[in-house]
Amino acid sequence: MSTENTELTPAAALFAGDLSVVNVGLAMFDEDIKAQNAQVSTLDWTPPGGGNPDAARALNALEASPELTAKIDAANAEAVERIMSARPMLIGFGRALDVVPGMTPTTILHSGPPITWDRMNGPMKGAVTGAIVFEGLAKDLDEAAEVAASGQITFRPCHEANSVGSMAGVTSASMYVHIVKNETHGNIAYTNLSEQMAKILRMGANDQSVIDRLVWMRDVFGPMLKEAVEFTGPVDLRLLLSQALHMGDECHNRNGAGTLLLFQALAPGLLQSSFTTEQKKEVFDFVASSDYFSGPTWMAMAKAALDAANGVENSTVLTTMARNGVDFGIRVAGLPGQWFTGPAQKVVGPMFAGYKPEDSGLDIGDSAITETYGFGGFAMSAAPAIVALVGGTVAEAMGYTRDMGEITTAQNPNVTIPALDFQGLPTGIDVRKVLDTGILPIINTAIAHKDAGIGMIGAGITHPPAEAFTKAATALAEAFGGTSS
Repeated sequence: MSTENTELTPAAALFAGDLSVVNVGLAMFDEDIKAQNAQVSTLDWTPPGGGNPDAARALNALEASPELTAKIDAANAEAVERIMSARPMLIGFGRALDVVPGMTPTTILHSGPPITWDRMNGPMKGAVTGAIVFEGLAKDLDEAAEVAASGQITFRPCHEANSVGSMAGVTSASMYVHIVKNETHGNIAYTNLSEQMAKILRMGANDQSVIDRLVWMRDVFGPMLKEAVEFTGPVDLRLLLSQALHMGDECHNRNGAGTLLLFQALAPGLLQSSFTTEQKKEVFDFVASSDYFSGPTWMAMAKAALDAANGVENSTVLTTMARNGVDFGIRVAGLPGQWFTGPAQKVVGPMFAGYKPEDSGLDIGDSAITETYGFGGFAMSAAPAIVALVGGTVAEAMGYTRDMGEITTAQNPNVTIPALDFQGLPTGIDVRKVLDTGILPIINTAIAHKDAGIGMIGAGITHPPAEAFTKAATALAEAFGGTSS
């Protein structure tokens, strides 16, 4: 005779009642659990290093001891203090040949990490050949391509000449540049002038209309801006940036308020300049043609502040994020001058009428210096209307700023976001935190056509490649006396 055992095992008893499940890291399990009539809460989690063994080893090496962690934390606090205390001032404009260190008549600066002519993508090759024609080094674009391939041109990253450049970033000897001095620490940064938003060199366009505009900018626009600052005196760019964010800009791709403020500061000097009334009208009309007039200015402001942190020993804080359309490079305060790269990524966002995602070039430009400082994509909560250009929702724009707080070291009290109760910009991207959380920096940016000669075809959102952070962490661990092997 057998008896039935009615007692449930502990496992069976667990599942016999109502369940409240915590699902860790695998959001795809949500629906399956809900289908079993169980309550489920999903924790957004990824393993350190995103599950990449090399990243995990490097991260472990950087956290090998409490003493090392304390040393890195102290260095990062110093680096971030240097960034936040920087006071970048627009002190003038000048020809690149006259003011940019190491510039020669045959030097062409470009965006991103180092790259050779044969590896450049379509937009950058288009910008380079256009600049060669503009400088009189070739009679047409075909000859310019031959010159570029001949070894006669010295190609150099903008960042290695204390400079930044939007999109292709191409800057040649005769082009006028901003001169921005960090009054707190004494270093200087440069960037070229906005061509505004049309068929433009920085997007890879290079026909005669582009060359003619560059000639006018060299002969009229640049010299008039130079005279203007001689009348007005230095312009406090951190102050203007803070005001612009309070007025609805994020100062990477939305610049209406910033351009108004910058032009307000420069207009008296422009009017007092020695140029004719007709030329002054041309300049006023040109500035009014696009809100992007101030875009390069904020890039140089960020560059001047971030460069002050270079060389802070033991720091894991980023001082550069830059793309050349092929490679994405980052640089770190504790390893000055070293590039850590991975492949440039696709930019996902709305396309202009007539273009498709497959027409897009990969991410390009030094403008991610804005996000490296803490505005641009990091400050989209200050400018939720930016989603009309780059895609997404207002809720996502607000969330981006909060997410970036997870991978940064501090909040900048000098530049704040009203919609987040005047929270300071998330500042000081920490390589360790990026690998530990799996959260990559957010970047909003323009999209250039993949081919030369066309220009901007959209805008959207992108991220750096994770492998650049793994390479940086590995090098940091070795430099700090740890091991990632």
